[in-house]
Amino acid sequence: MELYYNIVSPPCQSVLLVGKKLGITFDLKEVNPHLPEVREQLRKFNPQHTIPTFIEDGHVIWESYAIAIYLVEKYGNGDDALYPRDPKVRSVVNQRLFFDNGLMFKSAIEYVECILKKKLEPTEEMQQRLKKALGLLESFVKERAFVASDHLTIADICLLSSVTLLTGIKYDLATFPGITAWVARVTGELPDYGEFHKELYEKSMEYIKTL
Repeated sequence: MELYYNIVSPPCQSVLLVGKKLGITFDLKEVNPHLPEVREQLRKFNPQHTIPTFIEDGHVIWESYAIAIYLVEKYGNGDDALYPRDPKVRSVVNQRLFFDNGLMFKSAIEYVECILKKKLEPTEEMQQRLKKALGLLESFVKERAFVASDHLTIADICLLSSVTLLTGIKYDLATFPGITAWVARVTGELPDYGEFHKELYEKSMEYIKTL
């Protein structure tokens, strides 16, 4: 199974970490999606030419949430903990995924790109959007040990990638102690996370130098 990815991308991080948790070995294809020739290559099987793009036996999936769900449903070996079958629990997991897609990741990437790419101070509106998203996440992880249940789910892994984006620019999370404790709980459940984070940091620093 092929995975076109770049570890600097938070959506790619989510898929890589879900794969690690499930013990999956991908045929990794590291790419730079900003290069025209790479976009052209990806367009052959993904009309949106985005990463991550996953291919297995000719079946192509893009969008990190869709890939993560597919991996758990196919390779979870009957263990549905990461994406519970119970409709009520799953509905909360789905809500947290939609929250990440619609608010948390969007506000985090907007904030970070303003600093790193535009070399500007985030506007007051950007700052407030991000604080709102973090405040909601803080409330989720104060209700229970993990964002959607009393155990790790794919929602935790996807949201972790969004928060990691902020820690990469040393965003101060001191006013969100629940999130800080939650990050420790989540990373503690992911195999070889220290090694993964080391590679992420090194590749991120390389990428930032090109901006």
